[in-house]
Amino acid sequence: MKLTFLSLTLFFCTLGSIFPQAIQAQTMVQKQAVPPATEDSIRFSLLTCGAGEEIYSLFGHTAIRYENFTRGIDAVFNYGIFSFNTPNFILRFTLGETDYQLGVTSYKQFAYEYTWTGRDVWQQTLNLNAEEKKKLLALLEENYLPQNRIYRYNFFYDNCATRPRDQIERAVQGTLEYADDMTSFQTGISFRDIVHQYTIGHSWARFGIDLCLGSQADKDITRRQMMFAPFYLKDFLAKAQLKNAQGMERPLVSSEDHIIQSPQQTSTEEAPSPLQTAFLLFTIVTIATAYGIYRRKSLWLLDLLLFLAAGVAGCILAFLASFSQHPAVSPNYLLFLFHPLHLLCLPWMIKRVRKKEKSIYMWANITVLTFFILLWGIIPQEFNLAVLPLALSLWIRSASNLYLTYIRK
Repeated sequence: MKLTFLSLTLFFCTLGSIFPQAIQAQTMVQKQAVPPATEDSIRFSLLTCGAGEEIYSLFGHTAIRYENFTRGIDAVFNYGIFSFNTPNFILRFTLGETDYQLGVTSYKQFAYEYTWTGRDVWQQTLNLNAEEKKKLLALLEENYLPQNRIYRYNFFYDNCATRPRDQIERAVQGTLEYADDMTSFQTGISFRDIVHQYTIGHSWARFGIDLCLGSQADKDITRRQMMFAPFYLKDFLAKAQLKNAQGMERPLVSSEDHIIQSPQQTSTEEAPSPLQTAFLLFTIVTIATAYGIYRRKSLWLLDLLLFLAAGVAGCILAFLASFSQHPAVSPNYLLFLFHPLHLLCLPWMIKRVRKKEKSIYMWANITVLTFFILLWGIIPQEFNLAVLPLALSLWIRSASNLYLTYIRK
């Protein structure tokens, strides 16, 4: 079971898996046919890598492969390099100030890593002319200069998938035309939808991400914005056309190959899931509350643990919503359920609960929780279903304390 804060931390460090694992997968690397050396024996390809098991690799990865057959160069430009050892990494990540950088490695090393970790790789050969290849190489080399290689990472808008796309678009002559309308917001797909698509089988990661993403993540996005996810980028580029000044078109991608193939892995849902755990907690709270009412006991220790956890979660969400530069984390309507006041008012609340005295805080809390639960379906934010049993648990404890105070005292 992963901690919510750790899930969020690793989530925004996706698309850049660079750490080999210690387990070797049985894979097959297909040999590439090497064309004869010519004056223009250069090939650029877009590499799209499958998901890994770590949360930062769930969305896959994108890189650009550069081959110069005359000079014997086979290199990979990778915009997904980051390090957990960076000073103040956690704080910088939380504030949305995580820096990634462009790295260059040999294709042999790149392929070894993905073969070793059992992740598939697809190669799309770019149908560029000599001038476009020259310009793309110049752009990549300029990006790799020490003063340029580090950039401020933004998961949804500026990452290791969008950067290669942008360099390809700058390098081509004429215009790059996609098969679909890339600017319309009438897509029916949101950032959260794509996150859910790539977190199947990783329910705790999804739960942590859902807690931290606010209502902005539920708005429809354009197809261009979808390209923050490597496989969406891959699919859109596969249908793109290059159009020159004379109106002649040619496909951007001349061929596509599955160059690293790993054994099929069956995705199994994590157990217990957040929903199962939340319902178990709700059941325990309900039974304990019924016992407390029967015996006229306040069960203040249970309240201490529940509201302490809710208060800590609220502090994290409030910090993200108020100070983080991450997109789509604010506004977050979960702050009506998990908020810092649970923590700040905890000593006075527990004192009154233990003495069975009237508590304005309990009245306010049950009122807010009642509206939150009743308006669940119309609040403009999609909540993880596991949140509902948690909200009901806090509601039951507030109602129980009010009952003991005003009716059974």
